[in-house]
Amino acid sequence: MKLDICTWPDEVLAAKAEPLGEVTPELKELIENMIETMYESDGVGLAAPQIGESIRLICVDQTGPKVRGDLRVLINPEIVECDGEVESEEGCLSCPELSTKVKRSEHVVCKALDPDGKEVVIDTAGFLAIILQHEIDHLEGVTLADRVGRLKKAMYKKKALKWKR
Repeated sequence: MKLDICTWPDEVLAAKAEPLGEVTPELKELIENMIETMYESDGVGLAAPQIGESIRLICVDQTGPKVRGDLRVLINPEIVECDGEVESEEGCLSCPELSTKVKRSEHVVCKALDPDGKEVVIDTAGFLAIILQHEIDHLEGVTLADRVGRLKKAMYKKKALKWKR
């Protein structure tokens, strides 16, 4: 089932998400719905706060919705190592019509649990590293709108509030 995506400045997007304990049948259903929502929305990543759930859960697929070849579901993900710097243009499903250049680490090591509760370590660079950092930002209450300058943010807020009416 495709879920509604919360858009900035929704409060859930500004909150720090809570760690998850056990994997329940309800959580597995939420994961399936998040995957469908990510693909249906033409995304390469989706964090639980984006669908109104303030929990530390993300799904990512750097190959995108057409290929669907690298799906990863990560519970309680955290970046434990990073180096290098890269700047790239980013967009976000929760910030429609907003794109901006963001400086990120070029290489990251991310630890998390998979949906079976097994620890996974992702050591990656490039596009996947950028996606992981973007989605983990959501778990910390940071959106793309928080990464733009004051003027651009004020203009975007005006637009975003108009759409909500």
